[in-house]
Amino acid sequence: MQIIRPAGVMEDQSGISVTEFGLISPALVVMLLGTMDAGHTLYMRTVVDGAIQEVARDSSLEDGAILAKQEAIDQRIRHQIRKLNNHANVNIRRRYYRNFTKAYNGEAEDWTDTNGNGTCDNNEPFIDANLNDVWDADGGDTGQGGAKDVAIVTVTVTYDRLFPMANLIGLPEQVTVAANTVLANQPYAEQGTYAAAQTRNCDD
Repeated sequence: MQIIRPAGVMEDQSGISVTEFGLISPALVVMLLGTMDAGHTLYMRTVVDGAIQEVARDSSLEDGAILAKQEAIDQRIRHQIRKLNNHANVNIRRRYYRNFTKAYNGEAEDWTDTNGNGTCDNNEPFIDANLNDVWDADGGDTGQGGAKDVAIVTVTVTYDRLFPMANLIGLPEQVTVAANTVLANQPYAEQGTYAAAQTRNCDD
């Protein structure tokens, strides 16, 4: 007669799959969520890249300098981006220059840096070359400009991540996606010119 002895605790294999899954599932879930989050970020970047091209193209037309037209364009872009994240903060910024060289260089308006801190402040004198009454660190002016002017359009989107687990793997809880483009306005008229530059003083 064969005697069957019950297996000892060390030999019992029942439930091992559940135990192993319990050990690896946290890492697996984090990897899956991270992959989905990265995919969403890449898709958002693609949408922003497409949106900025639309902004630049529509803004370069003759009526692009009209503020109401710019706001309509911006609202359309915000609506498009917020389809991916309804609470995204969408900032659209325009700076214009007289030519591509000035836009590329982005040089600050001349000023006397008396305190040596690299910025115009503390009532320091500066040359207001574009006559907008403020010192421009990039030499540009706010807005789309006029005919033949060169505009740099920047779209910045900030939003919360899809899953509130970013801090578990050392990532910030918000994602910022930015894109910019440079485009010359269409030659629908003669390009404007600035009058003689004025010397002004920066705020404290």
